Amino acid sequence: MSQVVEIGLWQLLLGLIFILIAQTASFVYHLGLNRDITVGTVRTFAQLFLMGYALTFIFQLNNLWFTLGIFAVMAISASFIVRGRVKEKQVPYMLPTFLTMFISYFVTALFVSGLIIGVTPWWEPRYFLPIGGMVIGNSMSALAIALERLFREMRQQKDLIETKLCLGADYREASSEMFKNAVTAGMIPSINAMMGVGLVFIPGMMSGQILAGADPLQAIRYQIVIMLMLVGSTATTSIIAILIVRKRCFGRGEELLLSTSNQ
Repeated sequence: MSQVVEIGLWQLLLGLIFILIAQTASFVYHLGLNRDITVGTVRTFAQLFLMGYALTFIFQLNNLWFTLGIFAVMAISASFIVRGRVKEKQVPYMLPTFLTMFISYFVTALFVSGLIIGVTPWWEPRYFLPIGGMVIGNSMSALAIALERLFREMRQQKDLIETKLCLGADYREASSEMFKNAVTAGMIPSINAMMGVGLVFIPGMMSGQILAGADPLQAIRYQIVIMLMLVGSTATTSIIAILIVRKRCFGRGEELLLSTSNQ
């Protein structure tokens, strides 16, 4: 296999032409995105270079606790991103959401790295951290969508839920449709990705391995495992988190705690 073609500094800076195109489009059509594009570009450079140096250090150190520490930082950061996207003030959803995310992501990454790929030791950072990062990134977005959908529908159908409660339904029966809609909304992007993978687009991990000179058939096997992993982790995280958070939307007497306005 051929060696990796390295990207130099000037070649990297040449990629900024795409940002220039986006900035020009925002300016010409008054989209108001120039600041966000600039901040996003700066953060992309800063965060990825920082992660690159950190991973280089972690790979060389090859230490269990440093590896788990980086994983914990990734999971904590993901939980704050979810909080930033889900603007809920009346229901304390952050702690159960974070615990569900951390445990689900850890078990998934452990299963894939240690059992399916068979890395020894199971926490080998070159495998465990990229796998954990993919799980966290995809499931984080799915969970944010699911939580936002749950809170929005429960507010929109507050009268229906309370009517069912008055007629003798428990909180599970009264909110079953909202629960199913929330979990479905969170899972749809991962399922759609499975439908189009290999036909509509070549996924990131597979592309990276091919660019690095790996056998395409071996890269395909890795990508299949990743796609299956993402769907499973998304389903597990969304269902468990939504079950816990839905319960917190009701009081001890199973009265709905959400008001029409999120204040």
